Amino acid sequence: MLVHIFINGEKRKVHCQPDAMLLEVLRDAGCKSVKCGCDTTNCGLCTVWLDGKPVLSCSVPAARVNERHVTTLEGIQDEAEAFGKYLVGEGAEQCGFCSPGLIMNVVAMKKELDHPTDDEIRHYLEGNLCRCTGYMGQMRAIRKYMDEEVEA
Repeated sequence: MLVHIFINGEKRKVHCQPDAMLLEVLRDAGCKSVKCGCDTTNCGLCTVWLDGKPVLSCSVPAARVNERHVTTLEGIQDEAEAFGKYLVGEGAEQCGFCSPGLIMNVVAMKKELDHPTDDEIRHYLEGNLCRCTGYMGQMRAIRKYMDEEVEA
């Protein structure tokens, strides 16, 4: 089937199987930041924005994104780099496998919530699995990013 998708602002014609998931289509289109970690919507590695809202691309049929806008980490490099500096500064970056999904959610949260509490941050990110860090460094980095960027 033919699907027209705006990927990181570029309109593309994508040929895919009727049962293809958005994750597969994005990886085939060269968006390698979108990863499959579980295939069960439990890890958050495949997080992208669909029309500006975070979704798990492993659970979205590609047929449902016809004429819609999809943003991957490749499409938000400046924002990703800004937050990445906070991750590094707090020692929250270890293997980095979970980082693309985490970054997509943190940047989306920044656009949606003003001065979120720690509980709101945890709730927003509860679908992001990290097996290395224990989350404390990530929470410090997120808090600093959310607080300091608002003042800038």
